[in-house]
Amino acid sequence: VQLQASGGGWVQAGGSLRISCAASGRTFTDYVMAWFRQAPGKEREFVAGVRWTAGSTYYADSVKGRFTISRDRTKNTLYLQMNSLKPEDTAVYYCAAAPRLIYSTLWSPSSYDSWGQGTLVTVSS
Repeated sequence: VQLQASGGGWVQAGGSLRISCAASGRTFTDYVMAWFRQAPGKEREFVAGVRWTAGSTYYADSVKGRFTISRDRTKNTLYLQMNSLKPEDTAVYYCAAAPRLIYSTLWSPSSYDSWGQGTLVTVSS
């Protein structure tokens, strides 16, 4: 599995940004695709996830109502639409993938075996 993230950049607080992750290397039936982020000096944390086939979505409390995860199965591309951005959203954002994760495990980075290279999102106050 190859994952290629793109779309990061600089935005003012309150603004919006959409990042993408192009996936390739296999079909993703029964996969969970997710976004994680890591700020300087902090651990990598779950942001949002989606079951590739069923479309079920999951969000961290810190982004619920502001971020939307989606996927285009025809393009094998994962998206994260980020609205009402805050300075504390500043981080490197990584896309990740893993097959057949159960609910209790999809929140942990250790459950994912494929990672993209990361894209930096900077939110200024």
